Amino acid sequence: MVVRKETQQTGATVNHSAPRSVSRGVRAVSMILAMALTMALMLLYAPAPHAEADEMPTNDGTPVNMVSIDSSTAVLTDTSGYHLQATVTNTTDQTVPAGTLSVAVNAFYTFVSRNDIQEWAEGTGHIPTSNTIGQADVPELQPGASTKVSIDADANQQSLTAINSSGPKPVELDYTANGEELSTTHTFVTRTTDGLNTPSTPAMNITVVQPLAASGWTTDVDLMNKLVDEGGLNSRKLSKLAVPSENDNTRLKSLEQVFGKHDKLQVIADPTYLQAMTMPTQADGITQPALFDMTAYTAYNDSRAYANANIDTADWKSGKALATYRSALGDPSAKTKTYAWQGDGNWTMKALTEAKRQGYGTVIATHDFEGSDQSTVETGKTTVSTEAGEVTVLTAQSTLSNLAQGKATSDDADGEGSDAGRLARFIAQSAFYQMEQPYAERNLLVCLGTDSNPSDVDALMSAIEQSSWLNLTDLNTLGKASASHSGDEAAAALPQDSGLSDARRSSLQQTLSALTESAKGIDRFNSFILAEPTEKSSSGSTTWRKQLVSAHNLLALHALGNEASSGSTMLEGASQLSSLLFNGIAITPTENVNVVSETAKMPVTISNNHPYPVTVKVSSLTDSMQIVTSRFDTVEVPAHGEAQVAFTIRVSTSGDANATIALFDRQGTTFGATQTTHITSALQISDKSGFVIIGFAVLLGIVGLWRQFNRKKDPDE
Repeated sequence: MVVRKETQQTGATVNHSAPRSVSRGVRAVSMILAMALTMALMLLYAPAPHAEADEMPTNDGTPVNMVSIDSSTAVLTDTSGYHLQATVTNTTDQTVPAGTLSVAVNAFYTFVSRNDIQEWAEGTGHIPTSNTIGQADVPELQPGASTKVSIDADANQQSLTAINSSGPKPVELDYTANGEELSTTHTFVTRTTDGLNTPSTPAMNITVVQPLAASGWTTDVDLMNKLVDEGGLNSRKLSKLAVPSENDNTRLKSLEQVFGKHDKLQVIADPTYLQAMTMPTQADGITQPALFDMTAYTAYNDSRAYANANIDTADWKSGKALATYRSALGDPSAKTKTYAWQGDGNWTMKALTEAKRQGYGTVIATHDFEGSDQSTVETGKTTVSTEAGEVTVLTAQSTLSNLAQGKATSDDADGEGSDAGRLARFIAQSAFYQMEQPYAERNLLVCLGTDSNPSDVDALMSAIEQSSWLNLTDLNTLGKASASHSGDEAAAALPQDSGLSDARRSSLQQTLSALTESAKGIDRFNSFILAEPTEKSSSGSTTWRKQLVSAHNLLALHALGNEASSGSTMLEGASQLSSLLFNGIAITPTENVNVVSETAKMPVTISNNHPYPVTVKVSSLTDSMQIVTSRFDTVEVPAHGEAQVAFTIRVSTSGDANATIALFDRQGTTFGATQTTHITSALQISDKSGFVIIGFAVLLGIVGLWRQFNRKKDPDE
């Protein structure tokens, strides 16, 4: 208003003071001056802009939210009240004065679409939140400082009692200081039907699966040394060569408490993990051994490369999984359902066919199987007809599963940066799905991660159990439900691309290459170094050979599983096993040799730390043409013993030389560490040929003297 008045007055002054005959140039100058004055006044009276916290750039230029939700009431009942704990952080480079954190809800709003609920999560949905639940004081914060605040409202709080309909409601957290809004966070609370005079609709079925697998495998070095040096391990002890990490042991104890607390949580275990436990955890089913990545196997499309790495389809088939499970329980008649768990690739028709051929009638699709164009969520079951037979695919609902695994729905969802924020969104999203088709019978599958935090799993299951619109079911119930898709429709909807990234393919190639080298090493040791079994050692030697192959097989299987963090440690274990076999045969360092004649012997001792004899070739090669040794000798070294060979040294003159001694297998390929022996020659004539030379020299001397005394002298002498 002020700016416009000044402009009008200025215009009036100019217009009144100018005669009608004023030139167009003067009039133009007057208009320019008026416009300049107007702009100056606008800048003078315009309020100074303030930077809100959610617009403050971080180091990488992206917005930073100053409020993180530590815990909040996700499921609201007539008696629960609302409770929130949050951390407020000063992400700016300036001191923020004391302020207030407010929590408000729109008690009457109903989300009408998926876009609607997503826009609110990302802060782009303009929904007023006029029902204040509570406030908390926030102290002054220095740059980088943070503080925790709590807001608690009992069930009789006015804004909470105003909510008269069930379902998700928008909640906004506002952080203000000096009257300025510094940060806004968007989250949800979901009201149950408890205490509301509204008709109830059937609950939607939901199945939650927790895969039980080690997040990190290591090698039992002591057990490996015992296998290499002593042999004789039974299959049960041999299976413990790969052991879960200490973190896995700690996590398992917490998970077992969660399993006991929530009996509807479905536990699908890696049978090799159960076998590694002292007391196996009770499971509702098992996966393929070591979570072997079947989808990567079919996508890589090179079975020979896997065979060269000592991995055969028999190592991960359904029957092997069941046998491992029975071994873990110590019950040869134990039964359970086997499920093929998805790896990094997609469940293409080829992958499903291979799974069926290996005995898996049911597979679990954890990602990239559910159609993205679904108007409403459907039962997570599809039946696919393959060349090997019909396969049931249990499909995880992507949005809910991602939230349960700690993944926000988008980078812009400001309230989903914490576990509590994602849990609130999970509950709200599940209620919205039920409201989309309240009378349709559906069963959604939610897959948790292999590295799920036990406390987060507990919080999720507790929230689901409180949600009146959800009904927890088991995998058997889901498996018996009507399929959402089958026949040609299901086949047409299958992923056409393997989904294996170039980086994953390259990593797989390197893993297979490394495993092939270690597998070849063990095969070479068994075939060309270990002595042929005798009648006495036949049984034990043959068994030990098989144990070495089985041990490498176990490590290779884990290296090719879904536990990416275990791949490198298992590769190291496989390589170490091969190295220990070769390093167990060694050349005992030989003392320096002094030679005082044309020929001599150089003894070389070979030691064998293994439980069975080995037959090797020993080579000696000098760096001198005047001092040489015999080239090869073959020796059989007894178990845990030593054997000696003697190389012949031939000397043609005095001098020095170094003899390099090396080990070769029976094919002539070197292995192990070499040894160097120094040879010094001080040639002395001490044999028959020496005496002949001396005699001949004496004879020449006598002849010379006789000639000297008996020759005729010249007259001049």
